[in-house]
Amino acid sequence: MTKTLTTVWALAVASVTAAAGSMAQAQQIQGSAKAGEGKIAMCIGCHGIQGYQASFPEVYKVPMISGQSAPYISAALQAYKKGERRHPTMRGIADSLSEQDMADVAAYYAEHGQARAAAAAREPSAQVAALLQKGACVSCHGEGFAKPIDPSYPKVAGQYADYVYAALKSYKVENNAHVGRSNGVMAGIAKQFSNSELKALSRYIASLDGELQTVPQPHFRLGKKD
Repeated sequence: MTKTLTTVWALAVASVTAAAGSMAQAQQIQGSAKAGEGKIAMCIGCHGIQGYQASFPEVYKVPMISGQSAPYISAALQAYKKGERRHPTMRGIADSLSEQDMADVAAYYAEHGQARAAAAAREPSAQVAALLQKGACVSCHGEGFAKPIDPSYPKVAGQYADYVYAALKSYKVENNAHVGRSNGVMAGIAKQFSNSELKALSRYIASLDGELQTVPQPHFRLGKKD
């Protein structure tokens, strides 16, 4: 247990150090929420519809991103563009975006979802509490899974359980050109757990109150014209 947590913390420190360098560079590009509103045409077809489900690589609800932090959204898009996150649709979208586009889109979604405030975390069951301790999850994702220690880490409180489960499993995938995520910290954590344990963690995270939401887009109101 001690050895596992020490390894996780060592990886986390290395990741934060690397992220700090990346963020310093990213901070030179200021995102504009107003500009971002005109750049989300490829996003709203999935992220602008309540409960919309992806069908690849499995069926799950696409994540809520309104209210997510701008640095995290930018970092995620960069990861898709670099192939560190492997998903053909998201890779294609990210490839079409410049760094300024990413910053603008990220600023839009970060500002777009601030109507809800995070509430106190619910107490986990004994099983989930043991899993959370084993993974040292709050050491990065913060109090109530809504206050990450680094803005390039995601808020996950209240996120869809099936998406969280799919995301966690993806860190366990190796040698697949189309599916999976490359992240030393998260891979090391996710591989400690069975899929049933990851599902239990995902259900708990989804039960928490947080800032994430899907804000329906007027573009999809039937009978309306732009």
